[in-house]
Amino acid sequence: MKWLEKDSFLFLLPAFLLTIVLVGYGVMMAISESLHKNGRLTFQYYIDVFKNNNFIASLSYSLWIALVSTFFSMLIGLLITRWLYYYLKSDFLKIIYWIPMLFPHFVWGYMMVLLFSQSGWFSSLAYRIGIIHHPDEFLVIIKDSHGIGIMITYIWKETPFVILMLLPVYHQLNHQLSSVVKTLGGKDWDVFKTVEWPWIMPVLFETSIIVFAFILSAYEVPYLLGTTYPKMISLLVYEWFFEGDWSNRPKAFAAMLSVTMFIFSIMMAYTSLLIKKRYQMMKGNGK
Repeated sequence: MKWLEKDSFLFLLPAFLLTIVLVGYGVMMAISESLHKNGRLTFQYYIDVFKNNNFIASLSYSLWIALVSTFFSMLIGLLITRWLYYYLKSDFLKIIYWIPMLFPHFVWGYMMVLLFSQSGWFSSLAYRIGIIHHPDEFLVIIKDSHGIGIMITYIWKETPFVILMLLPVYHQLNHQLSSVVKTLGGKDWDVFKTVEWPWIMPVLFETSIIVFAFILSAYEVPYLLGTTYPKMISLLVYEWFFEGDWSNRPKAFAAMLSVTMFIFSIMMAYTSLLIKKRYQMMKGNGK
């Protein structure tokens, strides 16, 4: 059975090739559709997309929601991770924070509708105890123009993922260094800055890119909780692709490929910075 252990990766090769072929074919067709018009090479669809006011509004709206949701997911996830590691020793209680990961995003979106809509549970409760005089007076966070409901849902859902990524890093920390910093008169902030941050920074940034890319391109939560204008970029592209006017399909491909290239550029910039930082640390210069 040594050949089985040595060449076990061959068993994954069919699934890997199938995935590459299907995804690669889809990407190549999208690129081809977005760059050709009447059989001729053109960038007109990309020009039309970036001249489209609806696209610009949707892109700005989507970037705002993705940035805010990612930032607070990272911040809250980091704070909870530190609290879990230093103050909560029960593994069972730590697992509780990962329960939201068991449910799909649309489940949490539907829960937001049930709980926080103007006809939801909290609105009815506030009306019954006299805080508001009518359910319509309840704070609008579902289908609001600021995307508050969408951001709350993503923060609620992605924070456990951040904890899942960061907690193993904390378990690998050399906490003798923390004792050294405190012995030299350092405070908790000094411990975090000099001992914890260099370790968690790569994982935290990688996680933030994953979360940001997912939120920017996700569909189900904006569909449940979003407003008609402005709308998330995924909803706009979906409409362009499936509406009756087939002439908008190349624009849909151009829009999503533009977003994909934007995310890819962020990932490449981060990777280059990380490689440079690690090279400096290997040379003994961490600045």
